[in-house]
Amino acid sequence: MIDYGLKDKVAIITGVNNPQGIGAATSLVFAREGAKVVLVYKRINRPYDPDKTDKNGVDRYYAANAGNADTVENKLKEIGADYLILERDISDEQSVKNIYETVIKKYGRVDVLVNNAAADDENGFDTIEKITSQVIDDTFKVNVKGSLLMMREMINHRGDYGRIINLSTDAAQVFAGQITYGSSKATLEALTRAIAMEVAPYGITVNCVAPGPTQIGWIDEEFEKVVIPLIPMGQLIQPQDIAETILFLASQQAKMLTGQVIKVSGGHAL
Repeated sequence: MIDYGLKDKVAIITGVNNPQGIGAATSLVFAREGAKVVLVYKRINRPYDPDKTDKNGVDRYYAANAGNADTVENKLKEIGADYLILERDISDEQSVKNIYETVIKKYGRVDVLVNNAAADDENGFDTIEKITSQVIDDTFKVNVKGSLLMMREMINHRGDYGRIINLSTDAAQVFAGQITYGSSKATLEALTRAIAMEVAPYGITVNCVAPGPTQIGWIDEEFEKVVIPLIPMGQLIQPQDIAETILFLASQQAKMLTGQVIKVSGGHAL
């Protein structure tokens, strides 16, 4: 059994209220390794049909993101995890400062940051012909500004251990049809490299995981038939696949790995 050296380390993970999501899976694998986990989330209210939430698709996905983190909390309780749950908006500077103040007050340190929270457009306005200022602002406010604020506070509260893992998307460099979302993630990849160089003298690593098509509850059966043939390994990526990669990047074994963008995509969008 691998010892990742994360026992009693404190990990902040954003975007955790979807029980099928990457944030939820990540919180569970960190707790499995004995880390203290801080779950940060914001409810995103989008219209959905309650009668269609029993199977994968946008209705299940929207319902999950409109809820709280109770399901994830129950799973953490089952394994005896030490955790803290905070409902906060990472695009708000004072809210971010409050996250760190609360965590430092409870645990005295922050060792790992996983920037998983993200925003996108639900109405199909993320193409060059339809794009609006509101979509641009809302997307970059979370994916870039929010991630940056979380990283800044992590660095300002650094201790003797530091790992930052950002979440991008495997198609960030060329994401036709989702140009604002894709470009915000490409920006986050560029920031990952730049900040990695700035904070290397502190012994802090900064890396990025870029998932391919991942089943977090939104890919329905019809879309599966379209997307799976585009994945060379022939199956959807699972949240656990992403979570285990994040866990490694946060480990003591990855101490010399920094400034990297790692695609966990089954060969999709290479």
